[in-house]
Amino acid sequence: MLWLKAFHIIGVVSWFAALLYLPRLFVYHAQIQGAQGEGQGTTVDDDAGNARFKIMERKLFMIMTVGAFVAICFGVAMLANAPDYLLMRWLHVKLALVLLLVGYHGACFALLQEFAADRNTHSERWYRIFNEVPALLLIAIVILVVVKPF
Repeated sequence: MLWLKAFHIIGVVSWFAALLYLPRLFVYHAQIQGAQGEGQGTTVDDDAGNARFKIMERKLFMIMTVGAFVAICFGVAMLANAPDYLLMRWLHVKLALVLLLVGYHGACFALLQEFAADRNTHSERWYRIFNEVPALLLIAIVILVVVKPF
């Protein structure tokens, strides 16, 4: 069980590193690929920088997906190894928050595709707020796992 937990934590750390950094790349990318509004495309101030951000975002998303896969697979393996954990209410809340993270991961993919097609419709400020979501989820998940409040 400890090996499963160790690899689960490695996956979680990798996943969160990317979840926290990819939206920050979106902030910087939005600075050079300004949003014009729904359906109006974007203006690109720096073509070389725009191309560089697209590569960085795509590669980081691949790493993020591997981290998510490792975290989820080893988390499921731990539950299969100790199914009594499924009786604990704090774990139900944690798993619901993990589902939100999976949804956030999917939202990042959709945003990545918008940037790749030069169709960003969000402001730099919007991405700064979007960037805070995984940090808040991380705080909640860590508290649930460590404190086990219910």
